[in-house]
Amino acid sequence: MTDSLSSRLSQVQSRLRAACAAAGRADDAVALLAVSKTFPAADIRDLFALGQRAFGENYVQELQQKCEALADLAVEWHFIGPLQSNKTRVVAERAHWVHSVDRPKIAERLSAQRPDALPPLNICVQVNVSGEDSKSGCAPEEAMALARAAAAMPRLRLRGLMCIPEPTEDAAKLAAQFAVLRRLRDQLNAEGLALDTLSMGMSADLELAVSEGATLVRVGSAIFGDRHYSH
Repeated sequence: MTDSLSSRLSQVQSRLRAACAAAGRADDAVALLAVSKTFPAADIRDLFALGQRAFGENYVQELQQKCEALADLAVEWHFIGPLQSNKTRVVAERAHWVHSVDRPKIAERLSAQRPDALPPLNICVQVNVSGEDSKSGCAPEEAMALARAAAAMPRLRLRGLMCIPEPTEDAAKLAAQFAVLRRLRDQLNAEGLALDTLSMGMSADLELAVSEGATLVRVGSAIFGDRHYSH
């Protein structure tokens, strides 16, 4: 299993370097988040041995189980799934990053429940750039107020914005959705928020996301293989 994981990780890293080069950006301008949801802790352990440190989980219970199973490793845990207000405590206590803050109540609970002994929790505001009813995330016109509110919370560190665009083969349409996020980031930075993260791009569209300014891409199937959902 390690050989195939190693090969796929190398292929994704090569794609990322090529995308950065094509966009005229430095090799290390974009971080790789390995989205490990539904895959076993053993796969994370194998990838950690290959040098991958940041892993993304979508489900609170799965995050908790993997944190416990891999407590001997210095994994950087990112929670990237929809977050219900009654499940924020585990994430506040376990994660290093949360990409899916989409309303003030979630930010408030994460801040209140973040242990004082830990550094502030890195967060991204999730923006629904496609306007799909099925998508999580705040509306673009609500993002500015939410970002400002989150930035003021004592146990949070607002790092940037995240989006999951509408799947489409139309590159121009996809680029336009990524550009919405970039423009919002630029507007917030113009107000003095100093955001450094655009979490956008996945296995199928990471090159386009990098060309539009992504600083972190969330890649699952291209590293781990096809998912088999039990949730």
